[in-house]
Amino acid sequence: MDELVIREIQAEDNEEIAALIRKILEDMGVPKVGTAYADKALDNMYAEYLVEKSSYFVATTNGIILGCSGIAPLQNSKENICELQKMYVSEDARGKGVGKQLIEVCIQKAKEYGFKACYLETTPYMEAAQQLYKKSGFQCIQERMGNTGHHSCPVFMIKYL
Repeated sequence: MDELVIREIQAEDNEEIAALIRKILEDMGVPKVGTAYADKALDNMYAEYLVEKSSYFVATTNGIILGCSGIAPLQNSKENICELQKMYVSEDARGKGVGKQLIEVCIQKAKEYGFKACYLETTPYMEAAQQLYKKSGFQCIQERMGNTGHHSCPVFMIKYL
C-alpha cells in the first residue's frame, strides 16, 4: 500500500465518506435503523465535527479515502467521556493497520481534549472491529453509556485514558 495519510476531515470529503460508510454497513448487513446508517449527520460530517472537543479524521492513500473515524463528547453523559464515532475502513484496506492508526490518532486527540475515557458502541456483526478495539485497549462493558441513539448497537466498550 502506498503511503497512508491521516488528516482532519475537509468539507469536500463529505460525499465520499457518506458513500463509504453506507457501503460498508450494507455489505455487513447492519440494520439501517438505529445505526450510523440513518444518522442525519452522515451527509455533512465536516459540519458535524466543527463543535468543541470534536474531531473527525480520514485515512487516505493517493487522495482516496480508505477509512475514517472521529471523537466527540458522549451525548447525555455527565462524565468527561468521549465517544469513538463512525469508525470505518474500506474492505480493501482492512488488515493493513489503517484502523489501528485511526484509533491511535483519535485516542491521542481525546487525551489532548482532556477526556478521561473513550466509549464506543458497535454491532455483533463487526467481529474484526471488536478484536481491533480490544487490541487497542478497549474492554467490553455491560451497560450502555450516554444516549447515542444507536439502539441497534448492543456491544459497548470503553478505554480509560
